[in-house]
Amino acid sequence: MADLSQEEWAIQIKEDINCIILDVRTLEEVEDGVIGDALHHDIYNPQAFMQALQELDKSKSYYVYCRSGNRSGQACAIMNSLGFANAYNLKGGIVEWKGELS
Repeated sequence: MADLSQEEWAIQIKEDINCIILDVRTLEEVEDGVIGDALHHDIYNPQAFMQALQELDKSKSYYVYCRSGNRSGQACAIMNSLGFANAYNLKGGIVEWKGELS
């Protein structure tokens, strides 16, 4: 897992052809907007979250975010323990995001 600054994260999601953005917030939070075409898997729903992770392609790069960066950091740690080699946490979360929201 790597914690990336807002700028590093934004650059990497534009340059990484294996990029998948993963939003781990609640459905209520997602209603406020998402970054890019993010997949949504709520980490607060642990059974569904773990099931969703099992179905993801471990060869891809995952750029993970939440509201503040805490849950996404936890998600990246879980992903690493499951064999995901490239999981990147957005430090500061979507609260500090300066890019566009969908």
